[in-house]
Amino acid sequence: MGLELLEVAKDRIVARMPVEGNTQPYGLLHGGASVVLAETLGSIGAGLAAGPGRAAVGIEINATHHRAGRSGWVTGVATPISVGNTLVTYEIVIRDEDEKKLCTSRITCLLRDKPPGA
Repeated sequence: MGLELLEVAKDRIVARMPVEGNTQPYGLLHGGASVVLAETLGSIGAGLAAGPGRAAVGIEINATHHRAGRSGWVTGVATPISVGNTLVTYEIVIRDEDEKKLCTSRITCLLRDKPPGA
C-alpha cells in the first residue's frame, strides 16, 4: 500500500499513500485503498485512546467517495469525534495533493481489556 505515517498524536493522526499501485482497473485510486488508509489511521488513534493493557477492536467503518484520485499522493487525517471508556469514533478525511477532498470515512472501535497473555 505504501502508507507513510507523518504524524501520530491522540487528537490527530496523519498518513499519506501513493495513488500508483493502489488503483482499480480504470487507473483511479481504488475505493478499498482509501478505506485501508482510513482504517489504519482510525485504528492507530483508537489504540492510543485505549492505552496500556487495553485493545481497540473495530466494529464499524464507512466511507463516502467524493471524487477520484488520479495520481500523486493522497493524505488522510484522522480526528476523534468521540472518545469514551468503551467506544471511540474517528473521522478520516482523505485529500489529494491539490487539497481536494476525495473521501470521508468514519470508524468506531470498541475498547476493551486485553485478554491474559495477549
